[in-house]
Amino acid sequence: MRSESPAPAAWKTLIAEAPGTDVLDGVAMVNDQFVTTWMTDAHTTVRLFARDGATLKDVALPTIGTVSGFSGKRSHTEAFYAFTSYTYPTTNFRFDFATGQSTVFKAPVVDFDAAKYETIQVFYPSKDGTKIPMFLTYRKGLERNGQNPTYLYAYGGFNIPTTPSFSPAMAAWMEMGGLYAVANLRGGGEYGQTWYDAGRLKNKQNVFDDFIAAAEFLIREKYTSTPKLAIAGGSNGGLLVGACLTQRPDLFGAALPAVGVMDMLRYHKFTIGWAWKSDYGDPDTKEGFDINIKYSPLHNIKPGTKYPATFVTTADHDDRVVPAHSFKFTATLQAAQAGTAPTLIRIETKAGHGAGKSTEKQIEERADVFGFLVRELKITLPPAFGKQ
Repeated sequence: MRSESPAPAAWKTLIAEAPGTDVLDGVAMVNDQFVTTWMTDAHTTVRLFARDGATLKDVALPTIGTVSGFSGKRSHTEAFYAFTSYTYPTTNFRFDFATGQSTVFKAPVVDFDAAKYETIQVFYPSKDGTKIPMFLTYRKGLERNGQNPTYLYAYGGFNIPTTPSFSPAMAAWMEMGGLYAVANLRGGGEYGQTWYDAGRLKNKQNVFDDFIAAAEFLIREKYTSTPKLAIAGGSNGGLLVGACLTQRPDLFGAALPAVGVMDMLRYHKFTIGWAWKSDYGDPDTKEGFDINIKYSPLHNIKPGTKYPATFVTTADHDDRVVPAHSFKFTATLQAAQAGTAPTLIRIETKAGHGAGKSTEKQIEERADVFGFLVRELKITLPPAFGKQ
């Protein structure tokens, strides 16, 4: 129905966001109802509303996960959506509005027994007391004895949320006996603009503090220990790993910075780097320089320091984060290393920042990364691992 008063002053809010908690991801009109998807503590809630904005009910989901593509027409009595989680490969579901039930419409065939694993969400305090969410996924029955090989991943930047999704590589990691931890740091989009602002520009150090606090939580709660803990991240997440590696070299057993932004004084001089000033500021100004020099991974490597085992990955044709970042960081770290842990770099050829990389190249790289972790974290593989 066309409104007689289309001016913004006549608009009425039917479904309001709750700043700092739930973030509205999307809205569709199906079955003459508003079908809304929300990001609630970094995972999806699907909520139905009447046309007048009255809350009807939430749609039950298989587990903690992420929903996308809730689709259908206004007159339809059914809708379809995709669901994924750390233990759930992306699966298409059909939702029946009459029964309120979801059924599998199409599911991929994956050689992974999800029933053996579970995901929980924990909240831990960062350095300034801010509550940070983190997902932990592992084999059921895991003992908190400090001996679990742990792969701690995060991104923390550019207003991008890190929500649950299935990764065949991480499924293999868990089959190896590993714990997979994903921390939702400030700088991402998990709680809206305020959360993003708290992790960029002059506040960028908060992101590193959040990640360091995640590692400390995992150790304190005996999920793992320093010799068994690896930190990982790519691109902006590679910067994260590089910064935390240089700030707390004593805290980690291994570091995996991938295609990272390591030179925070010259990042803006190459390819698309100028566009990252929204998060990193302008190092050609005094303000920007004074902020970035404090955490730039390349410029905070200290000779004579015992650094953890580090495996840098990049590609010779990366035109987003040019490989020179990784080259300089690796060479400087190798020269500064006072301990016995190795500092290695893997340079893929005929490849870029990651998108579009062939399945073959992805498998080869992941095999090298996991081989490195098996050696450096002293992982004993389960007897049945790799056997059909």
